[in-house]
Amino acid sequence: MGYTVTEKGTVTIPAEIRKKYRLEKGSCIEFIETDEGVLLVPVIPFEDLFGADKAIKETVYQMIKELQEERRKEASDEE
Repeated sequence: MGYTVTEKGTVTIPAEIRKKYRLEKGSCIEFIETDEGVLLVPVIPFEDLFGADKAIKETVYQMIKELQEERRKEASDEE
């Protein structure tokens, strides 16, 4: 099934996808171009990933940033 892009450039994300990836109003999505098309990648706020000790907060931030960079690089290398 296809979806139509509106005049303003919006498209509806199917409910099952929104539920699976916990996308709600205000959620951020990153668009990554590949040879096979465009990937829509949910951007998870750092605060949602915490459960770690606050004393290592900066270390956790850095590790997450590095993982995101690796994902972007891997996605662009697939092109």
